[in-house]
Amino acid sequence: MAMTLDDLQLLLDVVNRGSFSKAAAVRGWSQPMVSQRIAVLEQALGQPLFRRHRRGATPTAACEQFLPAVNTALATLAAGQLALQGTPLLPRIRLSCLPSLTTVVFGPLLLALVDESFEIRCSTDHSGIIMQELLTGETDVGFILKCPAIAGIQLELLYRSPIIAVACATHPLAGRQGLTLQDIANERLAPQQWGTGCDELLIQLRLLRQVTRPLHAIQPASAARELALEHGFITLMPALAIARDLEFGRLVQLDVTDLPPDHWDVMMAWRGGKRPNPEKERVLEAARTLARRWAGDLT
Repeated sequence: MAMTLDDLQLLLDVVNRGSFSKAAAVRGWSQPMVSQRIAVLEQALGQPLFRRHRRGATPTAACEQFLPAVNTALATLAAGQLALQGTPLLPRIRLSCLPSLTTVVFGPLLLALVDESFEIRCSTDHSGIIMQELLTGETDVGFILKCPAIAGIQLELLYRSPIIAVACATHPLAGRQGLTLQDIANERLAPQQWGTGCDELLIQLRLLRQVTRPLHAIQPASAARELALEHGFITLMPALAIARDLEFGRLVQLDVTDLPPDHWDVMMAWRGGKRPNPEKERVLEAARTLARRWAGDLT
């Protein structure tokens, strides 16, 4: 059987869902039908495309090498279909971002790029998933927290944001100087789960706590922000995630003198390539400009 564009779309469906059965369910097929079509595709290409296991299917190295061409072929087909409809054809850039970064990254970045001659598509996911999507070509530029490097993916540190303690401006501890962890330990606390440092801090606070209230560690940043802003909680979170609230005085930083130093490393990631991509370069430069503004506003 000859390879078809539908076979390529099926390949992407399996990659994106990590399972033959899930890809089959989306199409209303049986799992054996998907397995058979993938087997024919593997035979045509002369390479195994997936490692089968009990929990699903994982792309092989050969599959990952093939995926950029798959994405290009399907994008070219979609562009041709739009052209036949008389729709102006513009380049498209796909951005992906950690959920806690959406407010500080997507809004300002899209505003900076709104008049560019390309279209932008945005999505959110965890850092590890975004890195995999960069490899497969599903995402062009990702905004993540520091994570292990992957061959073929370029990483650039945009900003290192300190973890601070904050509360609403009307909180009883707002404005007090020389606070300690002991002073905040018995308050309503809901730190944003920013990493291993958060877990270590919760251990310290639990030892100091003299009440039986729970200690919440939550995601994303917007949830921690709302608890502090609307419900009287103290939260500990990256200053970058609430920069506008601090600027306008809706939230205030608490002067906790013995708060262990920790930070968020905000990274930009993209897949390198020999072919020039002016749209991607424009996004990278806009993000660097945004990071310089963060440094100026928050220092």
